[in-house]
Amino acid sequence: MSQSFFDAPILNSPYRVPERNWELDKDGRPTDRIIERRRKSDLISAMPGAKAKAGKQTSLTFDDLSTGDVDYNPTPYINELRDAVDTWRNLPNPAQWRVSPVTQRLLQHWRAIQADETVPIRPFFCQLEAVEVAIWLSEVAPKDGKRGKRFLEWLKASNAAANPDLFRIALKLATGAGKTTVMAMLMAWQVLNAARSPSSKSFGKGFLIVAPGITIRDRLRVLKPSEPDNYYGRLNLVPSDLMTDMQTAKIVITNYHAFKLREKVTLAKGTRAALSGHGEGPRTLETEGQMLARVMPELMSSGPITVINDEAHHCYRERPDADQEKLTGDARKEAEENSEAARLWISGLEAAKRHLGIRTVYDLSATPFFLSGSGWVEGTLFPWVASDFSLMDAIECGIVKLPRVPVSDNVAGQPEPLYRNLWKAIGKKMPKKARGEKKPDPLKLPLELQTAIDALYGHYEKTYREWEKAEVGIPPVFIVVCNNTTNSELVRDYIAGFEREDENGVIDTVQGRCALFRNHADDGERLDRPRTILIDSSAIESGGEVDKGFREAHAAEIEAFRREKAARGEGADQIDESEILREVMNTVGKKGKLGEQVRCVVSVSMLTEGWDANNVTHILGLRAFGTRLICEQVVGRALRRLSYDVNEEGLFTTEYADIMGIDGLNFSDGPRVAPPTPPREVVQVRAVSPERDHLEIVFPRVEGYRTDLPNDRLAVDFSRVEPYELTPAKAGATEVTMQGIVGEPAHITLAHLGQMRPSEIATKIASHLVMHKLRDAGEAPKTHLFPRAKRIVRQWLDSDRLILTGGTQKAQLTYKQIADEVCDTILHALTVGREGDAIIRAVLEPYSPSGSTMDVSFNTSKATRFWPRPDRSHINWIVTDSDWEAKLAKVIEDHPMTRAYAKNHNLGFEIPYLVEGEPKHYRPDFLVALDTPEPTTLIIEAKGFRDAKDRLKAETTRHQWVPGVNTLGRYGRWAYAELLDPYSYAEDLDRLIGETVGVPA
Repeated sequence: MSQSFFDAPILNSPYRVPERNWELDKDGRPTDRIIERRRKSDLISAMPGAKAKAGKQTSLTFDDLSTGDVDYNPTPYINELRDAVDTWRNLPNPAQWRVSPVTQRLLQHWRAIQADETVPIRPFFCQLEAVEVAIWLSEVAPKDGKRGKRFLEWLKASNAAANPDLFRIALKLATGAGKTTVMAMLMAWQVLNAARSPSSKSFGKGFLIVAPGITIRDRLRVLKPSEPDNYYGRLNLVPSDLMTDMQTAKIVITNYHAFKLREKVTLAKGTRAALSGHGEGPRTLETEGQMLARVMPELMSSGPITVINDEAHHCYRERPDADQEKLTGDARKEAEENSEAARLWISGLEAAKRHLGIRTVYDLSATPFFLSGSGWVEGTLFPWVASDFSLMDAIECGIVKLPRVPVSDNVAGQPEPLYRNLWKAIGKKMPKKARGEKKPDPLKLPLELQTAIDALYGHYEKTYREWEKAEVGIPPVFIVVCNNTTNSELVRDYIAGFEREDENGVIDTVQGRCALFRNHADDGERLDRPRTILIDSSAIESGGEVDKGFREAHAAEIEAFRREKAARGEGADQIDESEILREVMNTVGKKGKLGEQVRCVVSVSMLTEGWDANNVTHILGLRAFGTRLICEQVVGRALRRLSYDVNEEGLFTTEYADIMGIDGLNFSDGPRVAPPTPPREVVQVRAVSPERDHLEIVFPRVEGYRTDLPNDRLAVDFSRVEPYELTPAKAGATEVTMQGIVGEPAHITLAHLGQMRPSEIATKIASHLVMHKLRDAGEAPKTHLFPRAKRIVRQWLDSDRLILTGGTQKAQLTYKQIADEVCDTILHALTVGREGDAIIRAVLEPYSPSGSTMDVSFNTSKATRFWPRPDRSHINWIVTDSDWEAKLAKVIEDHPMTRAYAKNHNLGFEIPYLVEGEPKHYRPDFLVALDTPEPTTLIIEAKGFRDAKDRLKAETTRHQWVPGVNTLGRYGRWAYAELLDPYSYAEDLDRLIGETVGVPA
């Protein structure tokens, strides 16, 4: 038997919009249910209540769960909101975005680095989409009439039913999609706007970030701008000139346990009884205000705050008067724990709302579903979810590993593969521990479980050898997820070995079944570094014990951890057992840390959420997985990628996670070769200051150009500009054959456009030139220039610089996007050889007019880098994209006229230009400061194949940017050169430098 989601999945780029297919109703509108691409079965089919009928799979829909009071299905709203945000995102003119200037700049910055293939770590599309949804709801929706009001009212109504005191917006991102980056972007958006508009009620600098435990709380330190490794600088999420404003943020990061009211005075039981007498006892608990002052003293005077909930599915208000599902055993215990945690978490937020004020609560989670014990139907989406990037989206985009699950086996007569739902077969067979009896024998695990362990371990062993051969440096990790402490200890002992005492009191060592996971050497002695560890999430959060041998074996690593804590100012005099346990857990797969060489993790119940180990390759589930929520949570522990380097196609290489024992998820794919990819060394690229400050290169930040027409007597020479070619590939099909099922075909062409007179065409283009190109924003059009503009346009139309092919017509030049390009071409011709006439002037960015090599500071894992000569480069590394660029860099470095040079990689040097009316930014390859009496900088572009867009970039640089900057006179003299032949770089560079400085070759 074989079932699958895909016939053959095609991985999309994680940086572009993923292809989403929708099921349409008879009117062509999306239905309430998202249909994943090429989907054959439904993830929700694993939910309680799903039934099979007549050999056909059906699924429990959210509509079936809705009541008169609550609509459990937010999917139609999410889809409509996504459409609205897509439309808004695609608006070409930033003035149409209806956002603040700071928000506009951040969006342009994020979209620019997202599209920059040279940046090693870029925001994924899903990350930017989630932030854009939040921005749209906050800044655009209130100005968007009935449509915007409808979305806001939907969110208010959803919250009124479940969180009457809070306004929450949930952003759903699959595990591994980078929720922490989204948090950083949300915070940057809020803080920078608040810094520039202090009186605004829509933005604030105060943030409360709430995590489900100490583990995630510690990891979220990267959200503090004061941290050395903060995300704003490390991921280039905030432009360098705005980082000072980012430092004004007030941020508190805590785990929800801190909201619990503490005893102010500790009283013995007898003392409390004596003080109570016959009346009310002494009040020794904190008040809400005292609790808030303890947890968030920095925020007490900052006014309304913004809250970000990480793993927000733990935070909800229980539904009143709901019929509670009758649960028993482990399920009942888990539900009670869920309810207690959720009650404490949301009560803390409600207290903050009463005393401080809360603008918005942003919930981030891969699984924003109601949990058991909530009073709501388990596994259904929070109705205030506004953005949904599903696990299937993440898999199709290649952001996460590709899960593989059993699809067939050789056990006859089974409705599904045995190892798909292993717990169903073995749950009742697991050894039981009766009160007063010894621990069950680990060697008596059910046969099916032992076979499953052997089978999955055999594949792990092959993976381990491949990683070892590839010199990855860390081992792959095997996870076993158990339902309780007893079973987890049994499995750990079976896998890693254990010690037992015989009837004579002799201690005997029993070796583990899996050789690579054994914690004992062949002679029975414990290994210095355990290969298999047992993790109890509750022990991690509340303080668990680690045996003395483990502590002594890792004395060096513990001391290193002590120094690290001291450097962070957190105190390091004493480190308790729970801190060691957390450190081991959090550093699995991290070189030089306590957990570096851990190979197997056996967990009690669920692993700590937010665990970011990226070397997990195998999971074995040994518990019930009744809902999609639990399935996704457990599978998600294995989905973080080992490598984020793209291949030649611009996609991530396929990585696998092999999973047994987890039902509810079913994937299948054709064979793919997926060799292990070791993580690359990460280095910091920065300016060497002050030692090399004399090599600094300063450049202008240009945002546009201002052009004036020459005088009436000036003749325009179009021979010096490149021809403009209009083809069907650019303008669209010009000859179309239309044919029905029967009847005569029709042939459609654009011949009728030839009837438009040349004078009319020239008039329309000249009008566009005067109205849109020859005036600044807000300036009245210079209508007196129209006659000259029309004469020049007509001259160009009649020249040999216009080439029409494939049935295209001159009338198509009046299309706005094409007219934009035509006008730019004409303006280029006007500026050729006219630098002294001040025809064109560059318009600089108002808040940051200059950039410099001094601002360079980023991390990279690119292997194509080298150390430049210290007397030629202000920057310590030159990062290139190809061998040809590296060759050119050495040619530049060795040229006698080179005073200093820089590779334009994260330098921030961009040249604005237009493509079909849409603003773009061009980043040339190198800046070279020449050794001349007058400061002279040469922009160099190395190009092999040159297409139409490359020609447009070159023309804009040569005929607009360079003369416009030279007219300013503030940045010395600039020139531009293209090197098109990699085999003659040295000769061509020598010639071009000679032409620039006026020395004949």
